[in-house]
Amino acid sequence: MDTRIAYITDVEGQWERLASFARGNPWVSLDGDALCLAPGVRLVFGGDAMDRGPAGRRVLAALLSAHARHPGQVVLLAGNRDLNKLRLTRELCGHPPARMPPEVCATSRGEQLKWIFRHTMGAGAAFEHRRAELRACGLGAGADDDVVDSFAEDVAPGGLVRRYLDAAVLAHREGGTLFVHGGVTEENLGRVPGLEGTCTVGGWPGELNGWYRAQLAAVAAGAQDAEGRPAWFQLMAYQAPVPGTRWNQQSVVYGRTADGDNNPHLPDASTRERLLGEGIHRVVVGHTPNGDTPSVVREGGFEQLVADTSHARLEEGAQLYLEETRFRVEGWTVLDSGERRRVAFSLARGEESPIGRRLPSTGELVKGQLEGGDYLLFKYGAGYAAFQRAVPPVLPGVEGLSG
Repeated sequence: MDTRIAYITDVEGQWERLASFARGNPWVSLDGDALCLAPGVRLVFGGDAMDRGPAGRRVLAALLSAHARHPGQVVLLAGNRDLNKLRLTRELCGHPPARMPPEVCATSRGEQLKWIFRHTMGAGAAFEHRRAELRACGLGAGADDDVVDSFAEDVAPGGLVRRYLDAAVLAHREGGTLFVHGGVTEENLGRVPGLEGTCTVGGWPGELNGWYRAQLAAVAAGAQDAEGRPAWFQLMAYQAPVPGTRWNQQSVVYGRTADGDNNPHLPDASTRERLLGEGIHRVVVGHTPNGDTPSVVREGGFEQLVADTSHARLEEGAQLYLEETRFRVEGWTVLDSGERRRVAFSLARGEESPIGRRLPSTGELVKGQLEGGDYLLFKYGAGYAAFQRAVPPVLPGVEGLSG
């Protein structure tokens, strides 16, 4: 990987996360709403452009514009919050979710869409965020019907969401780095929905993206299977949790390598071995919120970076710079004490460092290094309750740290 890569993910309609990512960024800048890339730089957006802020359309438009103006330099990944909007092509046209209560089915389209967001997309505020965005853009008074129509436009042919998904992929490999939205797990590595057996690890991203393109073609054709279901139902199942759970480990979109509180961990040893055998020494993901700046977990020449900051204490988006043998993180964090500190560190492949390992006594991750040399320790509790503190650069018992 000779290319330099700037990475951001899970902006989720929060414009300031994108703007601050580009502010002072030597590889990606923002001119008005236009993202501009330096020569030889690739921008990878890890998915989830909308839902949790009032700038979903603005974010989509900026990403699509950059993709068109910088051919080959912008990679867009399809996140679950992008993909699940495809359901609205049916659910806003007389085919509501099966578990929508009859009394909601009998109400207006606006009330139905609010229910869909709240109960099936984990986006309870999305309707009001879109209303605010329409008003800010001078597109009507923001009536419920205006909001519903705007989402219908987004998923129609030529709409922002459809254009984004048409331009996106499920997996992207750059040298020794593999990018997916959710995670690489033992259950999904080498597997493509509907195909028996597994692919080679090297051919897997291409096979997975080929299946994704076929599913989008079925959406465009309005195709149905023999049982009358949309022929693209596999894609909708792939981007969602398994019913009754919060997980889908067979999916690179909704799978994650983390504990129940979203503390990241590495893929299991056999999965890492298979990836390393194919020359993949780094996986970069979003989807799993991880505090104010990206987290890294490292062991045995393998590293995983988790860069979703959508539930951060700050509105700013952190900067993640990737090269084949090194990565750098820059951003800000707010400690439990309330102190605001600058995060800035770089790690080379194979470099000895406590960063990316856990303190065995507390389970805290050595998340990175602060300006001045202190280490940033991080741990999640239930409900995205983050614990973030600074400790001196000399850590006792470093030899006991675990990946």
